[in-house]
Amino acid sequence: MTFSIIARCAETGRFGVAVTSSSICVASRCGRWARAGTGAVATQNITDPGLGQLGLDLLAEGYGAEAVLRSLVAARPYAEFRQLAVVDAHGATASHSGARSLGLYKEHHGKGSVACGNLLANDSVPRAMVEAFEHDPGKHLGERLLAGLVAGLAAGGETSPVRSAGLYVVDRFVWPVIDLRVDWHDTPIAELQKVFAEYFPQMDDYIQRAVDPTQAPGYK
Repeated sequence: MTFSIIARCAETGRFGVAVTSSSICVASRCGRWARAGTGAVATQNITDPGLGQLGLDLLAEGYGAEAVLRSLVAARPYAEFRQLAVVDAHGATASHSGARSLGLYKEHHGKGSVACGNLLANDSVPRAMVEAFEHDPGKHLGERLLAGLVAGLAAGGETSPVRSAGLYVVDRFVWPVIDLRVDWHDTPIAELQKVFAEYFPQMDDYIQRAVDPTQAPGYK
């Protein structure tokens, strides 16, 4: 019921998550697990959001992606229901799909990125997401993650129509620089693109207002 991509930008060190699902409010459970300077975690399928927070805490302690993934699988019961992915501060990735993941499930790893899905229409979806993400490495991480989400849908997406989507990116701050959600919509990815198109040109102004409002537009 979900497909997602998590990634690290090799040039800037940003981390982010893009996710969509046929379930309502998917980003609130699966799309918020990224921390500046630390890494990102995807937790989906039959979701335990607590694994996202635990994964970030382990990454912050200096554990690499593989070690964090092993710890997450062992940390709580019902690992066979979970689909997990991790990217660490060095861009290393790891993933797990439990034996009771829903429908057709698949993972695909790229350079500093990993895409996962379950109840997929076909097994090409995660690869299409990673390939789209890697197509233009000079773009902002948010743009690249969103391109991956769009490509996943174009490749077939999941077996049911998607209804919610989210995009979450962290930079060098304790707060996200991008945190956009569409919680229930007939075309949530297209709607997320519209929101992103409105927000992205203003993003640096909002960051500047936090860093130094005396130098920000409208605050001089």
